[in-house]
Amino acid sequence: MLEILNSHRTIRKYTGQNITPELLTDLLETACRASNTGNMQAYSIVVTTDNELKKQLAPSHFNQPMIVQAPVVLTFCADFNRFTKWCEQRDAQPGYDNFQSFMATAIDALIAAQTFCIAAESAGLGICYLGTTTYNAREIIDILKLPKLVVPITTITVGYPDGLPDQTDRLPLDAIIHYETYKDFSIDDIDNLYFEKENSEFYKQFVAENNKKTLAQVFTDIRYSKKNNEFFSDKFLTVLREQGFLNIS
Repeated sequence: MLEILNSHRTIRKYTGQNITPELLTDLLETACRASNTGNMQAYSIVVTTDNELKKQLAPSHFNQPMIVQAPVVLTFCADFNRFTKWCEQRDAQPGYDNFQSFMATAIDALIAAQTFCIAAESAGLGICYLGTTTYNAREIIDILKLPKLVVPITTITVGYPDGLPDQTDRLPLDAIIHYETYKDFSIDDIDNLYFEKENSEFYKQFVAENNKKTLAQVFTDIRYSKKNNEFFSDKFLTVLREQGFLNIS
């Protein structure tokens, strides 16, 4: 299993081979065995295989080609709709229309998503996370007909890989792991931890192509700018309010 995890690659191109319903069901059952808050399983997974629906979803994901090419698109949703209805039908008063409940269900949805991905890769499939889901959550809600207390959190495309791309680099463990308490980073620490990334030919070319002086500027000015972050933050907060997760007593 460690070998499978350590060989992870993001797969954006897929062959024409379909995933059998039996295998897909097995993978979904595995995902639904994942850890979750209070064993409420307050999340949902929308499975999209219909080509027309995939085309409808594509603009919400900035028309990334894997949305329409992948045989299966999975939208993992924070979902307190089902659990709230169960409570109401059993003479229990639910209180899950708040930000704390949203955070709990969002975390559980992501745990299920990652469990699915590990299972899929162990079965020879390739996956790609799409970070665009929360950017255009309202559009996805409308397409997938998600009711109140249901919000899309992440989307995964899955299929048989068409080729094997290089692995994406990762920072050294010292950048991520803190023992016992958090150890903040000195100027030298930052220089050392990002040295290999900044000096790779791949990222040097990346910086040049974007006409920037540093790799950090590519992130702050182009890929994840303050302006875009604030725009999509406001948009997503509006969605959370409209879907009933920001009610205040």
